[in-house]
Amino acid sequence: MMWNDDEELFALARGELYTAVVGDIMDKMGLLHQFLPPRIKPLRKDMVAVGRAMPVLEADVPPIAEPAERNPLLGRPFGLMLEALDDLRPNEVYVCSGASPSYALWGELMSACAIQRGATGAVVNGYSRDTRGILAQDFPCFSYGRYAQDQAPRGKVLDFRVPLEIEGVRVADGDIVFGDMDGVCVVPREIETEVFVRAIEKARGEKTVLKAIRGGMGAREAFDTYGIM
Repeated sequence: MMWNDDEELFALARGELYTAVVGDIMDKMGLLHQFLPPRIKPLRKDMVAVGRAMPVLEADVPPIAEPAERNPLLGRPFGLMLEALDDLRPNEVYVCSGASPSYALWGELMSACAIQRGATGAVVNGYSRDTRGILAQDFPCFSYGRYAQDQAPRGKVLDFRVPLEIEGVRVADGDIVFGDMDGVCVVPREIETEVFVRAIEKARGEKTVLKAIRGGMGAREAFDTYGIM
């Protein structure tokens, strides 16, 4: 084993890996749909988020004039969003989906809460806002981009630590989420050890191939020799 705990694994991922090589390994293992939609991008290109997913389910909820007696949750500001933020644990990534892309799902104060809980990023299937505030805190945030419209009168968190499906990609509580400038991929918990061992081996092998190519080796010879391209 190349690591002893999550801290060491995530440090290895930040230092040696990138989403492309992790995705390549899952492709070889037959998991061909592990990348979230390409419109989910980092607010700043050098941002990297890696950690265990804390999935959050959000839904559009129009303003209601009277208390919702059958579902008191609908009468609460933000639904369960505040509870979800307080439940974040060290090395977790807040992953939110379920709402329409008509308002922001992440912002500056949410980032501050996440940092205090030891979380390592946010990945939302929608927009983020308070961009200057997020960037000032250097908190990795992946979203569709910048849009200031608030979620408070438009959506609520209905549940958290429940499985999500984002355009065919399943995200379960405790799966590993890895995002960089090339995208966000999800590594299921049950195969994480094999994926990351093989990804580290491939990343180190790619450095050898790169050196050989720069030394004059052709593409065919490099692939036949190392099996990597």
